[in-house]
Amino acid sequence: MCKRQVDELSLKLIDEARAFLAGRIRRTPLEESPALSRRLGGPAWLKLEFLQITGSFKARGALFRSSRLEAEERRRGVATCSAGNHGLGMAHAARELGLEATVYVPSRIDESKLEGIRALGVKVIRSPFPGFDDAEAWAKEEARRAGRSWISAFDDPAIMAANGGTIAAEIIEDLPEAKSCLFPVGGGGLGAGLAFYLKQRAPALRLIACQHERSPALKLSLDRGEAITRLPAAETLAGGLEGGIGAGPFAVLKDRLSEVALVSEEEIFEAVRWLLAEHRYLIEPSAAASLAACLAGKVPAPPLPAVIILTGRNVSLSSLERILGR
Repeated sequence: MCKRQVDELSLKLIDEARAFLAGRIRRTPLEESPALSRRLGGPAWLKLEFLQITGSFKARGALFRSSRLEAEERRRGVATCSAGNHGLGMAHAARELGLEATVYVPSRIDESKLEGIRALGVKVIRSPFPGFDDAEAWAKEEARRAGRSWISAFDDPAIMAANGGTIAAEIIEDLPEAKSCLFPVGGGGLGAGLAFYLKQRAPALRLIACQHERSPALKLSLDRGEAITRLPAAETLAGGLEGGIGAGPFAVLKDRLSEVALVSEEEIFEAVRWLLAEHRYLIEPSAAASLAACLAGKVPAPPLPAVIILTGRNVSLSSLERILGR
């Protein structure tokens, strides 16, 4: 059996991801927010990654990681577990690269994401577990029994390089004077790639990770000094922020972060509503954590100019009605 070469997170790997993804994804805009700039007292910029194909940044990592499969891995087909956006990315990658893919999802997945994955033609299996960590553990065993090649949603150097590293490179090119970057953290793949690249290219830039207070795996891991890779399921519409952090992403993040900000469910909802009111943009709850941290004063004085990453837009009508209080 051919064994895949193991990647290591590096600037070279990020450059390879950028080269592969050129022409396959959108280079999303970096847009100044006058309303948020007034709120923070200086220039604040929004990285509009929710405009990415499949509706989130996850398309970057899914495409790049899938492109690095060995022939034997392709023959066996791939499997993954996703709270939604990585599954959409993998379904898109499977269609683009001619792969057979199975996506396992938590039972509490947002219905718009579930239907979106199915619409792209891959096999979707709903787990009996509502939380991501339990669903992923179950899915790994199911994939092993089926003989599928496993692709992590976040704990993989190629995923980190493409999801976070390529976004970081775009930010530095578009706004080299940026002094801080705020981003949401769930499993940590986005944050690890961002932190690795930004600390290499702009070491003074302040990195602020934003998490849901009901599932603060990164904060708990920093307090304990080791990755907390599993947490009990948390009730939230921000499914992408729920669960433990990957051991690989934590190893990258632990010495590169400036701080971690925790936000509540209602603060996340308020950020979604604020963006609709001020910019007429609709984002999903998981994407709103970093904006929520700014609006709720959880980061009192981020160095300016600040970049706030808005990661996805995939939200069901029923979830939106709850957010709007209807």
